[in-house]
Amino acid sequence: METRLDHDVALVTGASGGLGSHFAELLAGAGAKVALGARRTDKLADVAQRIEAADGRALPVELDVTDAASVARAVDVAETELGAITILVNNAGIVVDAPFLDSKEADWDRVVAVNLKGPWLMAREVARRMAEHAHGGRIVNIASVLGQTAASGVQGYAATKAGLIHLTRSLAVELARDDIRVNAISPGYVTTDLNRTFLEGEGGECVRKRVPLRRFGTPADLDGALMLLASDAGRYMTGAVITVDGGLTLSSL
Repeated sequence: METRLDHDVALVTGASGGLGSHFAELLAGAGAKVALGARRTDKLADVAQRIEAADGRALPVELDVTDAASVARAVDVAETELGAITILVNNAGIVVDAPFLDSKEADWDRVVAVNLKGPWLMAREVARRMAEHAHGGRIVNIASVLGQTAASGVQGYAATKAGLIHLTRSLAVELARDDIRVNAISPGYVTTDLNRTFLEGEGGECVRKRVPLRRFGTPADLDGALMLLASDAGRYMTGAVITVDGGLTLSSL
């Protein structure tokens, strides 16, 4: 089944590091021209350089996913420079860790704005263009197993990821008429620079013991799921949520 993306243009949000930069490099390696979205374009320079060094095409784009005007400008720039967007990866996200009784309204609002409103704004803007161009498209939302299971201290993050999963399904139904497929990946604990200190510590060891495969994931462990959903290999999939968690969400073993 074809997984090459030589005729595609992808936009990846939160592309300055972590999973976002990995996803961008993966899509570029498969042949896609990639717009790298983040609030600060200077942080995207290294990612773009790595892609270009591998003979790929990358375009850093200033993007605040919580601002509709910024979203529209970023999509305009990406389409002007690279062509019509055919793949959107909604990866940008934040987490605030605090006990519920000590949580702050401002933190809740910020998490909801980035993790749920952001993907909604991005999907709305990009899907409108996809429908206008009449070429179809693929939207991949990056959710989390914390949107499927309960955990203490991250109520806002868990609630937004649960909302993103259902948003995925709702958009899949509505956008199917325009041949726009909307799916999600639900990662478990995947080691990146953002969580490495925790996962390599005592708390992380407690979590690792709950994973049936007895290890944390790496960004590369998500490659198969992303390529399936971003390419024609998953052409009959929409509204799906692919869990990649080493078995964490299974019943306790």
